[in-house]
Amino acid sequence: MHFDRWVWGERPHTFHGCPYYKVESTTRVMPQDMYDERIRAHQPLLYAWEGQMADGISLADLNEKHIRGCIRLGVESGRIPSSAMNAPIEDTLAKWKLLKNGIPTNGAALLFSDHIDEYPQFRLRMARFIGTDKNEFIDNQRAEGSFFDLLDAGMAFFFKHLNLSGKITDHSLQREEHLEVPYKALREALINSLCHRQWEKYNLTNSIAIYDDRIEIANPGIFPPQITPETIKEPHESYPYNLKIAETLYKSTYLENWGSGAKRIIDACREQGIVDPVWQWNGGFITVTFKRPNDIESVMRLRESSLEYRSNTAQARPKHDHR
Repeated sequence: MHFDRWVWGERPHTFHGCPYYKVESTTRVMPQDMYDERIRAHQPLLYAWEGQMADGISLADLNEKHIRGCIRLGVESGRIPSSAMNAPIEDTLAKWKLLKNGIPTNGAALLFSDHIDEYPQFRLRMARFIGTDKNEFIDNQRAEGSFFDLLDAGMAFFFKHLNLSGKITDHSLQREEHLEVPYKALREALINSLCHRQWEKYNLTNSIAIYDDRIEIANPGIFPPQITPETIKEPHESYPYNLKIAETLYKSTYLENWGSGAKRIIDACREQGIVDPVWQWNGGFITVTFKRPNDIESVMRLRESSLEYRSNTAQARPKHDHR
């Protein structure tokens, strides 16, 4: 009996109701999570977590402010028709495929729900460790909430624990401030981490870990079969794990399509003279690691920025006539 090699996206074969896979010269019973992954790839719209009806969530549980904010951003960018500004919210959510038979989906719950009791995975762990390992920390927090709550909490944690430098620009005499690792790169990485994670894994959480020498942003997930940690830096198409969530974030300008996220992260780092980040997968979590600038370099840069700020401020201050 012969079967062609399984191709990603096709239905996996079973024998006597049991799936198998090859490991070198041996045939082994396929683990449940591997089988589920292949079934999901075959019929993503049927089995995707984001498309299933939310348990115990109604339209009244969704945050109207967040929904209206997304609509406004989408209209301003031209990605959503202006008629959506005055349309009922449920009509827009239905167009975004975030309603099923009038009931919010898990994707809608993740993006907009204020009621998250049934979703223990809607968490973000954040820690600032001393040194380069996890033996000791000076700050350990846990945020919970919808996508936008977690995004805000994560960015606030970056601003709390990363060095900030600034300078006065010549053309406007306004202060430009920069995190030691670019804000745009960290925000893009955190958005990707929240958007593309495996939300069906309710016992796992996203995390931010800040060490003396690096920053790690991790999420439960897998790379698409077309992408590896090595090739993600190269031009590639977009293969979102959560299609409807990604489309909603794209329409509201929080996310770009065309697989350009990694490139934008790298470009932002290079523009500020930061080493390119590194992507890794350990079998359960995808982690993007940013190298922090050397401590001495950071101190010197902050000192120079402070001196420049004081000097420019003094020159810009109007002189008073004391006669």
